Amino acid sequence: MAGARSVNPDVEFKVTFLGSWYDPPKAKEAAFAQIEAGVDVLYAERAGVVDAARERNIIAFGNVNDMNKEENGTGVVVTSALWHMENAINHAISGVKAGTFVAEDYKEWTMMQKGGASLAPYYEFDDQIAADVKAKVAAISSDIMSGNFTVVVNDDEPKSTY
Repeated sequence: MAGARSVNPDVEFKVTFLGSWYDPPKAKEAAFAQIEAGVDVLYAERAGVVDAARERNIIAFGNVNDMNKEENGTGVVVTSALWHMENAINHAISGVKAGTFVAEDYKEWTMMQKGGASLAPYYEFDDQIAADVKAKVAAISSDIMSGNFTVVVNDDEPKSTY
């Protein structure tokens, strides 16, 4: 939400919680309800949302996995925020192997700078995104990786703004 506000301070959000970790039909219905309420872009945090976006001819952004590939988001999913657990798992395994494993906060291992997150390709949207926009995304990604920009993590429950 902060990222969207950084480029459009007037952006509004419609937040829906499913009460389920995995229920694609429920996610699709929730997405339809958001579209009917007036949203014009979906953040596809769960399976089912991409189908709704396709059926209503709006774009979406994916989360956790590459929803262009995993959810058949061709023509719908602009890109996805990817989560890579390998470095966090490898960190834990190395501690176990060395006999130094202790319980710790693995948050830093899920961040871009430690290889825990990245952005999926733009696929067929690549030619539709202005060069200056792609340059801004690349610059902030570079700043994150170099430590010149730190994304503030807000763990508060997100709220709709309309």
